Amino acid sequence: MEAYIKILNIAIPIFVLLIGIEWVIAVLLHKKVVRSVDVVSSLSSGLTNTIKDVLGLTIIIVSYDWLVDYIAFISMPVGVLTFVVVFILKDFAQYWSHRWEHRINIFWNRHVIHHSSEDFNLACALRQPISNLANIFIFLYIPMALLGVPTIVVATVAPLHLFAQFWYHTQLINKMGFLEHIVVTPSAHRVHHAINDIYLDRNFAAIFIIWDKLFGTYQEELEDVTPVYGVKRPVRTWNPIIINFQHLLLLIRDAWHTNSWRDKLTLWFRPTGFRPKDVAERFPEYTIDDVYSYQKYDSEKGLVLKTFAWTQLFIHLGLMLLVFNRMSDFSVVQVMWFGGFLFVSIFTFTSILDGSKIAFVGEALKWMVYILSYLIWEIWFFDGLFDGSRILFFSYMLLSLGFMIYIFSPKVKERYYLST
Repeated sequence: MEAYIKILNIAIPIFVLLIGIEWVIAVLLHKKVVRSVDVVSSLSSGLTNTIKDVLGLTIIIVSYDWLVDYIAFISMPVGVLTFVVVFILKDFAQYWSHRWEHRINIFWNRHVIHHSSEDFNLACALRQPISNLANIFIFLYIPMALLGVPTIVVATVAPLHLFAQFWYHTQLINKMGFLEHIVVTPSAHRVHHAINDIYLDRNFAAIFIIWDKLFGTYQEELEDVTPVYGVKRPVRTWNPIIINFQHLLLLIRDAWHTNSWRDKLTLWFRPTGFRPKDVAERFPEYTIDDVYSYQKYDSEKGLVLKTFAWTQLFIHLGLMLLVFNRMSDFSVVQVMWFGGFLFVSIFTFTSILDGSKIAFVGEALKWMVYILSYLIWEIWFFDGLFDGSRILFFSYMLLSLGFMIYIFSPKVKERYYLST
């Protein structure tokens, strides 16, 4: 985990810098590909995913170590060839897990966060899930385990493979000639994120587009069909935690309300978007029919809310990196406790951006975690970092609470929110 944190210390500033560069270029080219609060929502999603990964909040059903120990036929040495083989096999596995996440109802809940932005830019690449709570696709690693690939190689390739998928989330790069036939390009991935009928559920590959061409899921970006981004059942929120579990809650409600026992048991594994007929009639959900007439979600207006959003984002980014780089100073329980604080705090400030009063619940939980940490351990996580650190953080807590009360006062709220 220490090595992963060191990678984050390098990767996160690079990602933020590249997102800023894309933004500047888009402005200079007069292209509207970035919306301020949407970027905050995307980066907030990236924070929650990073916190989850560092805290190890994933159920290990079968570990890769176990697979290697029990089914390996040979033992591949650590070398360049091994890394190349693993990269290709990892990509093949990702193609299939990605395809199933799009095509099977329950698995879509793990992936909807990544498609939830109605823009397409580098920031939306960081919309990664916290709802993938179990490694259910570990069986796709069986080919690597049969070859006896060392765990260290798989662990090294995994983040590299993930980071290599960042660059093509952009509208600023056009088609790339012969590369379109070999690797996933921005053009190919724009198709994947689009909800136009002709583009829907196409181009699942992560790195090598050959998988889509081989298995019949490839679609070229067409000059006369402009991609429209998002999901067919729009999420209508900036809150990444709500987005992560929105689809699951719908499935649970449908299973509860339907009169068909067959549907109660099978809707989870039916094609994505399936709803029992009786429930769909009684409890209709809005779905985009005409992608070109749909208005993007935009719940706020004004410099005040945007300034608040960006301030909160960078404060939480700094808090996360500070604690993760000092994990040895705290117990596992304490680090988990602080992770919970960050989750609740991100939930709160993104709910404020929505104009949702559920933010008051989040703020109450945030203060409860903060106060209980003093009652239990008599410290907060930044006490003693420098003179006045305790007072500074307490001031931040008061200012956050004060801003929320101010922004939700009736006259002020009407001025700052477009719709609630």
